[in-house]
Order: sequence, then structure tokens, then C-alpha cells
Amino acid sequence: MIALARKYRPRKFAELIVQDHVAAALRGAVAQGRTAHGYLFAGPRGVGKTTAARILAMALNCPNQRDGEPDGTCDSCTRIWTGQANLDVVELDAASNRGVDDARDLRERAMYAASVEHGHKVYIVDEAHMLTREAWNALLKILEEPPPRVVFVFATTEPLKIAQTAAPILSRLQRFDFRRIGPHAIVERLQQVCAAERIEAEADALRLIARSANGGMRDALSLLDQVGSFGDGPITAARVRDVLGLIPDDLYGETLRLVAERDAAAVFPLVDRLVEAGADLGEFVSGAGEVLRAVLLVGVGGEPESLTEGLAHLVRAAAQRLPPADAVRLLALLADSEPQVRRSGNPRLVVELLLLRWAMMDRTVELAEVLEALKNVGQSDGLTVGQNPGASSVLRGVVPSTSNSPTVRRSDSPTMTPPADRPPEKGALSLERLQALWPSVVAHARATSPMLGTLLGETAVVAAERGVVAVRVLDANTGHATGIDHKRDALAKLVGEYVSEPVRIRVEGAARAEPGRTERPARLTTETANAERLKLLRGKDQTLGAAIDALDLELLE
Repeated sequence: MIALARKYRPRKFAELIVQDHVAAALRGAVAQGRTAHGYLFAGPRGVGKTTAARILAMALNCPNQRDGEPDGTCDSCTRIWTGQANLDVVELDAASNRGVDDARDLRERAMYAASVEHGHKVYIVDEAHMLTREAWNALLKILEEPPPRVVFVFATTEPLKIAQTAAPILSRLQRFDFRRIGPHAIVERLQQVCAAERIEAEADALRLIARSANGGMRDALSLLDQVGSFGDGPITAARVRDVLGLIPDDLYGETLRLVAERDAAAVFPLVDRLVEAGADLGEFVSGAGEVLRAVLLVGVGGEPESLTEGLAHLVRAAAQRLPPADAVRLLALLADSEPQVRRSGNPRLVVELLLLRWAMMDRTVELAEVLEALKNVGQSDGLTVGQNPGASSVLRGVVPSTSNSPTVRRSDSPTMTPPADRPPEKGALSLERLQALWPSVVAHARATSPMLGTLLGETAVVAAERGVVAVRVLDANTGHATGIDHKRDALAKLVGEYVSEPVRIRVEGAARAEPGRTERPARLTTETANAERLKLLRGKDQTLGAAIDALDLELLE
């Protein structure tokens, strides 16, 4: 009995799946008699590279060729298609014939004419990236000036290795890149094969096989053959999972549940089930990424692809509980952790930490919805969140529902919005007053111009008289003083908000400040920058301040 991958191998260009761009070009070249002397077929495994090379050889030597297509039934086509001994079509495996002597032998044999008149000699070299640099050099001349009616076809899964080993070869070959075959095309082809072989198979089973094939039709047919020989009766999704060792859908459903419900305690039993079942944790993480991607796809209005019906139902249910923004953050965490699962000596710990981070991650909430809910609370004349159904539906997902939860009152309540930090009333220009206000000046500068605020963090006021304020740099970095000197006008305008007369700024070089003279402002950090930005935003929008106080929000970006 012939394996399905061999039995249903295409015999014509029109039967190549997804590779229409390659089939049309080769068919046209044969029909017009403009076949090149050298081709490079590059692409993933099992997508039709060697098959296309054989069909090209069949078309060039078929006596019944029509419009570039071989008939596929003549003696010449049959011998080429089955791989039987043929004087004019030679297939070589570069993995075992990779040396310079093998290349020289190939070069010498290519000098002889084809065995039939008007025929072509075709040399198909598979796994061409395995050839050594010396072997490529031996073929260089014959590829540049080939004998008549000789065609070389090099097939490879790693064209970059050829570019690194023998870059001059690429300019002497026509390159065709073969694409991966999509799940829908694979499922359709599997259905045709099952109908021809009278094999009963569930749609979910074929989807699982197509997903496991990773874009390769040969792998898909081999998997179908493997699963079909496992037992009698129709091919079910459960049988496919048992034979291929796939992760059950219910484990992915449990993962979505614990993430949506923030059930961190369920992480360890879930990983225990995976380990007890002998599952590949790396495969589980990859599958979880595909499931989360499907959740994100549904969340933005798309439809999940290549999923079983049961898993698609779980994904649609999870999409109602996980907003797209949360799905993106979950996928970002997975992208950071997935390489660690492959490399770690303890992958179980990495998977547990990833699931715990998913389960404990804070949820996002649209600020516009929160503000609208607070406005509704304010219009309800001082009612608490629990007494206002319209607001509680939005705020319940952000604030834990406990008996000690704070109440949210109207935005005009004095306890809701503390007054924003503003400069005090302008006063006379004096050294003592300006030294006392200098930390506030630096904080104000950081809120309006982070660069200026950072520069002022290393300064102190040393003199203030006759409208001139002397600012001394406290560190030894000469570039620091130069930066402040370039922003003298901006600093003068800022200081002018604190004094009642126009001022000019004089920058003095680096020197050590006198003890006790003035408090040195703290360095700018991420925490202080966020705090200052929060103060500035609260000063501009009282409703935002109310939301921050009521919900204990944190400014992140």
C-alpha cells in the first residue's frame, strides 16, 4: 500500500496547492520554450518544492505536453513521478552527496546529451543548502555556461545558508519562494483525500491535523495516514489528540477561565494535570498563545480560524470577559516568557509563573466610562456607588466589592478633589524667600518641562538682588551648566511667576554648596515624574481627580 503523501502527490502544475505563482511561471516557461538553465526552489518543508521540480522535469520530457502541462500518464511521466531509474532525470540528496567530488561527478555527467531527441536532462538537488563551499565552486562554471538542454533545480529550506556559502550562485539561478499552505486549504485537500479513500473523519479532527501540519501538505497527509491506521471507525478529534499527543481543549478552556476570573489558586492544579499527562509545556504555551490570539481576534470583530467547534465556543465566551486591551497585555507577557520555557532547566516553574502573572494581572478600564459613571454618581445627589446602578456597573470591575469599599460622592465635594499645586502669590525678590521656594520651582519645572526640571535638580540659588538671580550648578559636569545657560529665558519666566518683578538669570559654574544654605532638590525618578504629571493632570480636570481619589488609580503612561 502506497502512503497517502506519495499516492496523492500532484502530477500537474494545476494540482499544486497555493503555489499558483510558481505553477504559472513554470508552465509559461515550458510552453514558450524559455526554460531557464537553473532554478532555486526555497520554502518550508512539505509545500511542494521537489514535487514542482519533478513536474517541471515531466513537462520538459513529456511527448504529449500541452500548454506547458505534462499529461502525467505517459511512460516518461510515470517513471519520473514514481522516482524510477531515468537517464535524463537525476535526483540527488545534497545531505549525503555534498562534497566537491560529488559536484565534479555531476558536472561531468551534465556534459552528455539527453537520451531522446529534443529531451532535457534535469538534475534535481534536494537539501541544496548542505552543499559545501567547494562543491558550489565546482558547479559555478557549468551554471554560468551550461550545456544545451540541461536544467538544474536546487531545492532548499534554508536559502540564507546558500547566500552565506555561495552568494555568486544566486545570480545564476531563478529563485521561486514557496508559501506555507493555510489551514483551510489543507482541510479542503484532506476532505478530498478522505472522500477518495472512503475514510470517515470529523471536521474537528481534520482541523487538528491541519493545525499540527504547520503549513505542510506532506505532513498533513502523513498525519492523516498515521491517525487512520490507529484503529477502526471514523477519525475523531479525540483520536487525533491521543495519537499526536495534543493538549485537550478543556485545558485551554480552564486556562481562559482562571485568567478571566483571576483564580490564581487554580494555576497549580492545571500545571499538575499537564505534567501528569506528559504534555510538552512548550507546546502548551504556544497553544495558549494561539487561543489568546483567537480571543483578541473575536474581541476586535474577527472570527477564529482552524479551531475546533468546542474551542471556538470557549474563545467566544472568553472574549466577552477579556477586553482586547487585556488580551494584548497577556500576549505581551507570553512573548517575554515563551523563549524561557524552551531554554529553562525547569520549564514547569516558568509556566506556573506565567499563568500566575496572567491571573494576578490588573484589568484595564476605559477612563471615559469611569468618568461618565462618576458624573452619574455626582448627579444622583451624593448617593454611593452601590446605590447608583448605572455607575456601579462600570466601577464594580475596577474596585473590589467589599463592605469597606469607599463611597463615591459628587464631584463638587471638597473632599473629592484636593487643590492642585500652584505657585504662591508673587512676592518681593529676596534670597531667603527664593531659597525656600526653590524646591517648588524645580517641581514646577519638572511638571512643565522635564528636561529643565532635571537640570535644575542639580542647582541652588546663591544670590538674588537688583533683578538678577544667580544659580549655581552643584555637580562637576560642565555640560550641566551649559544646558541651564541655554534655558535661561525659560527659567527666568518660571521664576517670574514667584516674584513681583522681572528677573534675569546668571549661571555660575560647578561648586560645592555651602552647608545649610539651601535644600538640594531630589533627583528626578520615574515615580516622582509620574507623581508630578498626576498633579498637573488633576489640576486641569477636576473629574479626573475625583476618579483617582475614588478608585485609587495609578498613573502609568
